[in-house]
Amino acid sequence: MSTTNVELDALAVFSHPDDAELSVSGTLLKLKSLGYSTGVLDMTRGEMGTRGTPEARAEEARAAARLLKLDVRLNLEQPDGHVWLTEEARTAMVRVIRTHKPKVIFTAHWDDPHPDHAATCRIVREAARLASMRRYDEESGLEAVRMPSLAHSVFSRRVVPSFIVDVSDFVEEKMRAIQAHASQFFRADSSEPETRISEKGFLQQIEWRMRYYGSLIGVAAGEAFYVREALNVEDPVKLLTRQMNIYS
Repeated sequence: MSTTNVELDALAVFSHPDDAELSVSGTLLKLKSLGYSTGVLDMTRGEMGTRGTPEARAEEARAAARLLKLDVRLNLEQPDGHVWLTEEARTAMVRVIRTHKPKVIFTAHWDDPHPDHAATCRIVREAARLASMRRYDEESGLEAVRMPSLAHSVFSRRVVPSFIVDVSDFVEEKMRAIQAHASQFFRADSSEPETRISEKGFLQQIEWRMRYYGSLIGVAAGEAFYVREALNVEDPVKLLTRQMNIYS
């Protein structure tokens, strides 16, 4: 995995070191299998987490990155629990976008109940636009880029997905990448305080969520996304007939 100025087809931007794995890692694995370059940007080191240490979590993130076959994994080192839409955060995000030039960015939805997640979404949306403005942050020496397309991982049941990615072939790999963050999830021998995500059944619920979204498109597992901007569909017949007659 390189951390150089490699250009990316897809970049996942989430708040904490395990968020991308929980949300969109099946999609990242699928894109990699199709020959696309992929990366993850963690906004924070997860230092406010109840379990684990920032150092241990950084090593877990590197292990997960190897399992996901990422070309890049970065950390913006914003303060965990205090991610805000500030000029500093926007500028830092703009520089990442201009350096790696992602065509697509996956991130959280603005209605996510975790304040860091919602703030990350807003930072990404504003920075994606600012990165295309030539006179913004001229002192960095980085050139303006075309605004990347944005897709938001669906968490809330109130958000109707715009599309669902078939990740049926990547469920096991996704779960291994999640489990690389061992400090955060259930371990029978752990003496650390229990959290919502360290409960014994939590990872099973993640798989059930994938199975549910897959059922909506007639496949074994899926990851759901929402886009605010209109989608440009070249062939509506081809698109709509991919439903595999699940309504017949």
